[in-house]
Amino acid sequence: MQVFRGFHHPGLAPACALTIGNFDGVHRGHQAMLALLINEARHRRLASCVMTFEPHPRDYFAARSGQPDQAPARIATLRDKLSELERCGVDQVVVLRFDTAFAAQTPQAFIDDVLLQGLQARYVLVGDDFRFGARRAGDYAMLDAAGQRQGFDVARMMSYEVHGLRVSSSAVREALAAGDMARTAALLGRPYSISGHVVHGRKLGRELGFRTLNLRFAHRRPAAMGIFVVRVHGLAETPLPGVASLGVRPTVEDAGRVLLETHCLEWPASLGPEAGYGRVLKVELLHKLHDERRYESLEALRAGIAQDEADARAWFARS
Repeated sequence: MQVFRGFHHPGLAPACALTIGNFDGVHRGHQAMLALLINEARHRRLASCVMTFEPHPRDYFAARSGQPDQAPARIATLRDKLSELERCGVDQVVVLRFDTAFAAQTPQAFIDDVLLQGLQARYVLVGDDFRFGARRAGDYAMLDAAGQRQGFDVARMMSYEVHGLRVSSSAVREALAAGDMARTAALLGRPYSISGHVVHGRKLGRELGFRTLNLRFAHRRPAAMGIFVVRVHGLAETPLPGVASLGVRPTVEDAGRVLLETHCLEWPASLGPEAGYGRVLKVELLHKLHDERRYESLEALRAGIAQDEADARAWFARS
């Protein structure tokens, strides 16, 4: 899969079948849409293309209004979104920066300048609630009429349901906020996970007797926060069980940085103590133990982590 920042690149396909969206989480509804897109692209002998945005348009509007907390909590980092899009079989992804100029485009300018001139779209697939252009003035009917007039096909995919539940990024966020990892996995079609490079931290875990692997979460409001039973991929041939904290570490830091700190319950001796640094790991969040807690002292923190480790071991023993 090729990834492009913007659409002014010679490597872009000369024509494509396109879908447009934020694809936060790449849930089962997204997966169904991508499968349809890829099938249409093959029949038409076109490249399958996803156009997505960074930042999320609602991030932009929340920041512009001076209310950044009104932006939606983020399910996935850009790295994880791109990884899932690749896993679905997409040929190319175009990541557009959502900014003032982009937000001000009229619907017709978006069609002319982005869809046709920029991406050479011959087929455009959108969701049932798709809106575009300044003030969200463009809708499916407008896009369809433009397609008939300007020579590209337009299709719409209606809502996707699992056991009567409409699958959406909002539903995934609600499940994560509730700590319901089973419902989250049902909506995603896989366990919820976060991946990234292991980075150096304050080494506090070593002092407390619980060495951790630290991954940064690039957004200030992750959809999930708390202490989780996890499974770690990328360190050994088989996944390693662990316990992890996803959040801002209220006991030891007030910087507001979001970290995923993972302690492996088993550490293969063959790895060596520093083997994690620089690796790209995927951490699956399987079960939520509790929300983040502020401890009165490092000794209380040590006792809390020990209890979390014991609870994680008990969970794996039952599973």
